[in-house]
Amino acid sequence: MISFSKFFKENQLSQVAALLLLLLLLVMGAVPGYLTGHWQWKQPPPVTSLNELKQIRKTGLILPGWQTIEQADQPIGEHQWSLQVMKKDGSESQAILLLLPQNGPMDQPEVEWTEVNGWGRSRWGKWEVAQYRAAAFTVKPSGKLASNVETKVEARFFRASTPQQTFAVLQWYAMPNGGNPSPFHWFLADQLAQWRKQRTPWVAVSILIPMEPLGEVEKSWSLAKSIGETVQAALMAGFV
Repeated sequence: MISFSKFFKENQLSQVAALLLLLLLLVMGAVPGYLTGHWQWKQPPPVTSLNELKQIRKTGLILPGWQTIEQADQPIGEHQWSLQVMKKDGSESQAILLLLPQNGPMDQPEVEWTEVNGWGRSRWGKWEVAQYRAAAFTVKPSGKLASNVETKVEARFFRASTPQQTFAVLQWYAMPNGGNPSPFHWFLADQLAQWRKQRTPWVAVSILIPMEPLGEVEKSWSLAKSIGETVQAALMAGFV
């Protein structure tokens, strides 16, 4: 069972610090806006990569080392996701990649993980979450993004059981400079970006990896981490 009290205690200080920083930025930004009558949040800066993000819903992602078996625009909750069934080259490993890209300049992450849970229950009749833990991995972009600085991604990792199949699930909000499963983390990053007259685009990522029925999800971590790194790198290349 997930210990929410323990999770809160571990993240309390960082969240309070982030909230205080955000409030400071909002106050600093509100003063000139109040004096001039121009409120930045009425018309935030554009998301420069919005067209590229919208294309993901239609075509999915091209991932090195993976073959797309099927890709479709999938309604999940109140949104349209990209559902991509993939098979690893030279292996029997398969995975389902669910992607919800930002759809407009005012669009923000909210209840995507709840929507995926509801979709799982609707599709398979049951969706039971167990063996939850926080996860992290790093990505070093290639090509034009190559640098010596690795990008950190924080995520949710757990087992989801259905009557027909058990999955290892990895979820996070991908952003140009990393990723995090918390909408608040994106909100803070976007407010900081708006202070520089920029925006922080996002894509909700949910990776489902078939595993042995009611097995240990940690056995799938290596594969989940590998796919996560590949997906994050591909999305970061599309953000610029």
